[in-house]
Amino acid sequence: MSDVLGVLLSIFFGFAPMLVFAYIIYWLDRYEKEPKILLGVVFFWGAVIAAGGAFLLNTVLGLGVYIFTGSELATEFSTGSLIAPIVEESLKGLAVFVVFLLFRREFDSILDGIVYASIVALGFAATENAYYIFSYGYAEEGFGGLVWMIFVRVFLVGWQHPFYTSFLGIGLASARLSRNVLVKLGAPLAGWLIAVFTHSMHNTLASVFTEFGGFIATTLLDWAGWLVMFLFVLWAIYREQRWIVQYLRDEVAIGVISPVQYRTACSAWAQSAARLSGLFSGSFSATNRFYQLTAELAHKKQQLASLGEESGNSTIIAGLRAEIARLGPFVRV
Repeated sequence: MSDVLGVLLSIFFGFAPMLVFAYIIYWLDRYEKEPKILLGVVFFWGAVIAAGGAFLLNTVLGLGVYIFTGSELATEFSTGSLIAPIVEESLKGLAVFVVFLLFRREFDSILDGIVYASIVALGFAATENAYYIFSYGYAEEGFGGLVWMIFVRVFLVGWQHPFYTSFLGIGLASARLSRNVLVKLGAPLAGWLIAVFTHSMHNTLASVFTEFGGFIATTLLDWAGWLVMFLFVLWAIYREQRWIVQYLRDEVAIGVISPVQYRTACSAWAQSAARLSGLFSGSFSATNRFYQLTAELAHKKQQLASLGEESGNSTIIAGLRAEIARLGPFVRV
């Protein structure tokens, strides 16, 4: 009975915190949120396809190293520092690449690349955490070990997988938003290489510095990297807000949105207040949709200015304007 409880607790504490982290990522995407169903699909990919595939490939390739070298130490080092980073970042990154190819209209900014990469990585982390919490926590030291492993996997290294994979998301987004052929080809590769490198660096340091002092140093290094990524995300959010300010200004002049709606669209907090007001007045759906579309309109106008027609930006812009104008009278401000 206690083993069953250990399994259930491991699954719960593997997945529940990562779902909370995923919501934080979703919340940070303040202006042009990504479709929930698409985010759910990439989370599922990370949790099932990427995590399952990585477990299989890491095991098989690690066994191959052991057969070739006959050394457990060489096998452990090769698997942690070389095989796992390449396999895991490739499998996680594949989901982001599919979104990049098939849902280009949803891949509008650097922030979008980070969001999709982080969500698939959190799905992967959820499954990995559940495995670690049970296998290296409960199975080895009972409930005390389970609690310690929850602390390590959630609070100490909880953001490690989103941090690594975000570099590939940034690389794909940079390629999406550039006309330069070298950037289109080189940015995704560079993003993948940085993801693999940072992943490998973490695993290598964790295996080399096993004493408490090294553990603290590795943790501080991880958190420093996450802080830098968080500051980069804040910059990406700010840049999206500046696009909205710039590209929606003339929508007021041509009568697509009102001056009050423009001011609300330019502020994430004002949008939240408008949605809350809409919730109590029965116009939440129209209000939520309206401000989502204004952000999409600003993004498409920015893409038209920087990339040209691409895949019919003018037609998309015209369609967005028509729907925004239709919703305008029903929107809370």
